Amino acid sequence: MASISLGPAYHRLLWATALSNLGDGIRMAALPLLAAAMTKDPVLVAGIAVAGQIPWLLFGFFAGAVVDRFDRRRLTVAVDVTRVSLLAVLVAALAFDVAGLVLLYVVAFACGVGETLRDTATATLLPPLVKDDDLDRANGGLVNAEVAGNELVGPPLGGYLFGVALVLPFAVNGGALALAAALIFSLPNVFAPKPADVAPKGRIWHDTFAGLRWLAGHRRLRTLVALGGLFAMLDAAWFPILVLYVDQVLALPVWAYGVLLGVGAIGGLTGGFLAARITRSIGSRATLTACLACAAAGQVMLGLTTSTYVAAAGLVITSGAFGVWAVAARTLRQRLTPPDLLGRVSSAAMTIVMGAAPLGAFAGGLVAAAWGLSAPILIGVPLLAAGALVCVLVLRD
Repeated sequence: MASISLGPAYHRLLWATALSNLGDGIRMAALPLLAAAMTKDPVLVAGIAVAGQIPWLLFGFFAGAVVDRFDRRRLTVAVDVTRVSLLAVLVAALAFDVAGLVLLYVVAFACGVGETLRDTATATLLPPLVKDDDLDRANGGLVNAEVAGNELVGPPLGGYLFGVALVLPFAVNGGALALAAALIFSLPNVFAPKPADVAPKGRIWHDTFAGLRWLAGHRRLRTLVALGGLFAMLDAAWFPILVLYVDQVLALPVWAYGVLLGVGAIGGLTGGFLAARITRSIGSRATLTACLACAAAGQVMLGLTTSTYVAAAGLVITSGAFGVWAVAARTLRQRLTPPDLLGRVSSAAMTIVMGAAPLGAFAGGLVAAAWGLSAPILIGVPLLAAGALVCVLVLRD
């Protein structure tokens, strides 16, 4: 995506986003591997992933209230520096062979808390740096940096680095976060809240619920957030069982699963790349409607075929639709939300998505066990179609 006109401050934010998410992807893969090297108990190994993800469910809504009352640039830097310090402790413990599972859980949970605060804060950094007309294009670059780091490059790199040396992925994670913190610190000093917007200390609960009440009273935004949660839930209902679908429905070898994941990732990146052009051509309401409709079409293709090529095309369509949605929804949310509420609205949207995804995965597993592997794919089609109809009726430009 061409972004020359977006300016040097945007590019620093883009690089910081890429480095931070790359580090998160590396850590996400390496921590369970390290836990598996310490214990063979599957519950304890799986618990590492839970410890890293549960902060969103525990603190996600409140993160926005914290972000809205502090300088978002300084808060982001402070969070990154804290996570670098935690990773340095882990690296030192590994170097002296004194690391244990308790330390791994502490690092996973603390970094998860930091990620909750940081992702909420960075979701509010973009609007002051670019013109309103460039928000969609700028968000496309940030979304692609997040996807590439967290999903495409980070996890396999983390696995590879762990195979070279136990400490290496965590050292690289810490170095990437340190660079990201330096880049964020170099941004213009335009993120401090106005004195009139700063709530008295000790009112996090009050601020959080005030933001949620405002969101609930905004027809377009509450619809947008609810549809985002629905989209995430329906996508998560079938994606975790894709490995079984590739084996049992498509009858492909194990390595084909990785290939299809790569195909889906390319679709998502392409969607993020094209999102601004699509939105500018047909408007945000039509774009979001088309995303849900295309996702439904892609799931029909996946659910009714045994052809590898048709399934690959369905993956590209569904992933591309999700990529476009991520950019278009974030841009619309930034445009409709007052600056002093953006942290709370952003954290609400992200927390709902983070909560909906595991719920969808659990429900999808139950549906697949009862009615077969294609059932969780096809059951989302009418719900996505209904969501598209809601977009037409509610999300007017």
